[in-house]
Amino acid sequence: MTEFARPSGLVVRLLGPADRAAWDPLWQGYLTFYRQALAPAVTDVVFARLTGHGAHLGLLAERDGVAVGLVHYLVHETTWAIAPTCYLEDLFVDESVRGGGVGRALIDAVAEEARKAGCRAVYWQTNQDNARARALYDQVATLSPFVRYDLDLTTD
Repeated sequence: MTEFARPSGLVVRLLGPADRAAWDPLWQGYLTFYRQALAPAVTDVVFARLTGHGAHLGLLAERDGVAVGLVHYLVHETTWAIAPTCYLEDLFVDESVRGGGVGRALIDAVAEEARKAGCRAVYWQTNQDNARARALYDQVATLSPFVRYDLDLTTD
């Protein structure tokens, strides 16, 4: 992974199987932020997918050896182009370091990996009221006019 201009002492690297203890608190922080609760078995599968047992990939941001952020992404084909596209699915920065460039470094790292994979774009979504994150997103990307709908297949 090429180094982008990053805050001092910040390293962004591929998430690996040995990172579970560092990843767990960040993942739980992300779930808490979005008011989600997952069964431990789901978290186990998610982590396995991110570390080589699925199509998703994960990156971990560390400052002085301490995990301070995570990002998960998926490169996939699209019906609108020959080149693949990249979905940045989860991005979370520890509250104690927000506003210090970690989120931007994680987005930059995903963009770099997407370019290497030949992707034409990176896209993501967030809650409409996530003002702090959207302030960053407005600096690095263009807000899409698309509206998202969810069809719940788990109910009768």
